[in-house]
Amino acid sequence: MSITPLMPVYPRCDVRPVRGEHCHLISEDGRRFLDFASGIAVNALGHSHEGLIAAIQKQAATLMHVSNLYGSPQGEHLARRLVDLTFADTVFFTNSGAEAVECAIKTARAYHQHDGSAERFEIITFNNAFHGRTLATISASSQDKMHKGFLPLLPGFRYIEFNDLEAAKSAIGPHTAGFLVEPIQGEGGIRIADDAFLQGLRALCDEHDLMLILDEVQSGVGRSGTFYAYEQFGIEPDILATAKGIGGGFPIGACLATEKAARGMVAGAHGSTYGGNPLAMAAAEAVLDVIADEAFLAGVRAKGDRLRSRIEQFLGNYPELFESVRGRGLFIGLKMKIEPRAFVAHMRDHHGLLTVSAGDNVVRVVPPLVIDDTHIDEFMEKLSAAAASYQPAETA
Repeated sequence: MSITPLMPVYPRCDVRPVRGEHCHLISEDGRRFLDFASGIAVNALGHSHEGLIAAIQKQAATLMHVSNLYGSPQGEHLARRLVDLTFADTVFFTNSGAEAVECAIKTARAYHQHDGSAERFEIITFNNAFHGRTLATISASSQDKMHKGFLPLLPGFRYIEFNDLEAAKSAIGPHTAGFLVEPIQGEGGIRIADDAFLQGLRALCDEHDLMLILDEVQSGVGRSGTFYAYEQFGIEPDILATAKGIGGGFPIGACLATEKAARGMVAGAHGSTYGGNPLAMAAAEAVLDVIADEAFLAGVRAKGDRLRSRIEQFLGNYPELFESVRGRGLFIGLKMKIEPRAFVAHMRDHHGLLTVSAGDNVVRVVPPLVIDDTHIDEFMEKLSAAAASYQPAETA
């Protein structure tokens, strides 16, 4: 047999973590890594967080799963918390970000088709976006590398340039159901939407009775320094997809919507076997107990400011490698003058520093939200040592 037992769809590196300690990972061979990747912006509370562990253990011993045929006191409580914290009136729980985006797309189409407007099905999305790996969410993304091998794509999506409000206005037609946009593109390289762009999309949606869907799978749950990033742009969406940090490492996502937007999501319109199970709800409750607090979020903003400032001061030492730093909160992009994957591997393999590459020649710096100044110091020491020892010819 030549294929591996784990389907070989990931180009896995040689780091094999077996234990986590707060903001560090320990590999199978005993190596210790500063984890500024956080499972790709998932481990918001770091590793081995006592509150999260206790909540999961307690719920696992009580009730892990039933089915959505029955009432869900656990889901009702968490949904109420999210409604009270956000623009939303209602929540559908999923197991992943891609499923949350799928639900958001269905919700937008159902909004129009519920009253007979079957022609309004097209979702306008933006170049360099990443919305997931299902057939619908790769169809919603403009990246050819995600399409290869899975054609034909699903119809009903149109791509335009990010941050181009005139292109968005011109793209609206008789089939348009709404816009799907990341307020901060994650995989695309921590590219931040302009205030005027998002505010303009909101105005276009209001004018044309369209749905504004935000994909905050990466940028949400405190990552960008507010509970959700949209709070920083002076707008509210109709529908929002969230996941990653909301479970702190436990698989959970959610689609949030206003009452108006969800008018087509009636009994039988959507479902999920595992979505909203009691174990996932307990994990998310523990995460919200920490993150849904203005003092904590202010701390994320302050730590993000300190980290970006330190990086900015450092960049000039290596003008051949680095160009700039950008981001919000602890959702930070280090833009390089070279393709970043080899440098990411160099930091990982030779200096024990975990980060994540992204588009636009960017290294994503997405540490646990619970880092302190000692972790920022350690990050800068490792980044500096990696830059000093890096030979651009080396490969990942």
